[in-house]
Amino acid sequence: MSGHVFHPGHSDLHGVTVVLETDTGVLYVGRYHEETAAGVLLHDAAEHQPAPGGTTAQAFVEKTLKFGVRAAHRNIVVPAASVRRVSRLVDWTAA
Repeated sequence: MSGHVFHPGHSDLHGVTVVLETDTGVLYVGRYHEETAAGVLLHDAAEHQPAPGGTTAQAFVEKTLKFGVRAAHRNIVVPAASVRRVSRLVDWTAA
């Protein structure tokens, strides 16, 4: 059902696995819970740190799509000021 929110009062992304991109290039993949003034709360989130010669964000997301989220954080709040973009994992494309 389009536009249906399982938990009334929550965002359409509530409970959806998302890719959260930050202005520093760090990428998180986890279940979206909510966004508050403090930031975006994700559950069971994996983290990708950009590094010269390391795995690209694209490769990280492709591996996550293939094998699932390898959670590094049970719960993490990403500060709102650093959030650049939030996309559904299945819809994500590199910017």
